[in-house]
Amino acid sequence: MKHLQPSHRIHHLGVGAGIYKNLRYLIATIVIVVLPFLFFLVFSKVASLSTKDLFVDLFISMARLFFSYIIAVTLGWLMAVKFYKGKGSAVALPFFDVMQSFPTFALLPLLSLVWGKSEFTIMFFLVITIIWPIFFTIVSQLKLLKSEWQEMITIYKISGWHYFRYYLWPASLPGLITGSIIGLGEGWEALVATEIIVDHPIGLGNFFKNNSNQGIITAVGIFGLLLLIFCINKLIWLPLLEWSHRRSEE
Repeated sequence: MKHLQPSHRIHHLGVGAGIYKNLRYLIATIVIVVLPFLFFLVFSKVASLSTKDLFVDLFISMARLFFSYIIAVTLGWLMAVKFYKGKGSAVALPFFDVMQSFPTFALLPLLSLVWGKSEFTIMFFLVITIIWPIFFTIVSQLKLLKSEWQEMITIYKISGWHYFRYYLWPASLPGLITGSIIGLGEGWEALVATEIIVDHPIGLGNFFKNNSNQGIITAVGIFGLLLLIFCINKLIWLPLLEWSHRRSEE
């Protein structure tokens, strides 16, 4: 069972870092990082927008999504490893399935009424949007594990930190990455919509709301957001997804 071999993991991490010895990869990475922010800078100048306000809206929205993702991925992973098997899963999984099917936007007016135009309202909504794809893809991944692996864990009496590091974490990683891509895709959509509905004065929702009567600016702003999402996926998530699939096939 190769997940139990630390040297195997180190080897692959070394290969991943080694691509940056190639100058082309390094230049391409820098371009991908800089491109969306350069686009927004030029866009603000051409459209006569406040560069400071635009970047504040952008970074505040990105921070909201980032911290909401951290909360969602932590809770989603803990819930998945707790309930993917055993007696509790017979009750928990159908319940969580109903929860993910519930139209979350129906909760937004209630959340706004209780917590107002606050960061908590937006981030709470983002967490419940992002968490379900992460939770269910990890559960699906763990359910596909070969029974021989669990038998080897039992035979060698692996537990505690070693069980987490060499079995549970690497086994759940492909599902976590796939669920993160899906969850963040839904999270970006929910982020802008939530900021508009909640009417928060700072964020991309505020930008799109203030420029809703200017079709060209709105369209170019949407293109810039899509460019940012594409670059993040290209730089972070797609390489991680490919790497995790290679590990799972070994």
